[in-house]
Amino acid sequence: MPLKFMTTLTAALLVGGVALADQAEISRSITDIAAGADRHDWDRVRGAFSETVTTDYTSLWGGEPVTQPADELIAGWSGFLPGFDSTHHMVTNHTITAMTDDSATAEADFTATHRIDDGLWTLGGRYSYELKQANDRWVVTSMTMTALWETGDRGLVGVAGERAAKGN
Repeated sequence: MPLKFMTTLTAALLVGGVALADQAEISRSITDIAAGADRHDWDRVRGAFSETVTTDYTSLWGGEPVTQPADELIAGWSGFLPGFDSTHHMVTNHTITAMTDDSATAEADFTATHRIDDGLWTLGGRYSYELKQANDRWVVTSMTMTALWETGDRGLVGVAGERAAKGN
């Protein structure tokens, strides 16, 4: 079959009322955030976000949700994640919960493991995302993390920040 026909056919296929192409693009954005952060590929992470993004980590850290330029969010992440020896953010079970022509909401489950030497901090829970269409791509405008469990040493986050600041 010609490629154009296959692309049109794939875009028209619906699962749960959502085109497979849209599902794939939404899943790609969600994956790019987690996998890009683990690989310190900040351009990949940046491509998954709108210009401004709201993040809500209040279930873990308290405080209030933060709305900021995506570049500032990524600067914050890149200022401490490289201080870990390794991180692994497994984000699975991507589910689109609502969709219009130019906006969508989705959920995904996650497990995030952070390691320094023999120390581990592992967190599990759920993300809720709001996305919009931008430049032929679905980008995240908001993400809310709901922490459901954790084990290990949460203090490793501070150690990672110190190590990253020193270039270790």
